Amino acid sequence: MITLRYATIADLSAINDIYNHFILNSAITFDVEPWDLTRRTQWFEEMVHRADSVLLVACDGDSTIGFAYNSPYNDKAAFNRSTEITIYKAIDCTIKGVGKNLYQRLFTELKQKQFHRAYALITVPNIASFKLHQQLGFKQVGVLSEVGEKMGKHHDVALFEKNL
Repeated sequence: MITLRYATIADLSAINDIYNHFILNSAITFDVEPWDLTRRTQWFEEMVHRADSVLLVACDGDSTIGFAYNSPYNDKAAFNRSTEITIYKAIDCTIKGVGKNLYQRLFTELKQKQFHRAYALITVPNIASFKLHQQLGFKQVGVLSEVGEKMGKHHDVALFEKNL
């Protein structure tokens, strides 16, 4: 049984471990250098001080097994009711439904904050992420062709949109 809750500073090491795995081993994120805890703490402090941000973790007992959050879609004021969402699950986590549960809770929180649209950027290919987003009501609305270069390749990114 997983527990969903707001992230605390105590979760940052686990969040960093999950994220850094994907930096080092995939093109799922376009970060190319692992984050240290100083950078992760600064990121956390920025998240906590933004009234419209939500940072959730999924826990199995004392272990953080996933996290989800939103961030500004664009800094221009007209985009204030749109948000970009991000989700990661620990690579060794075999529990089903972690991503779905995290996202459902995140969407509830975002609706309460009066967001209108959520956007997800997904590196192609990522069949599991495509399926998750489509199951939760996202529609693919575009592809950015060869927008990122990582691990010696140019990668496409699909843009998904959800009406909140």
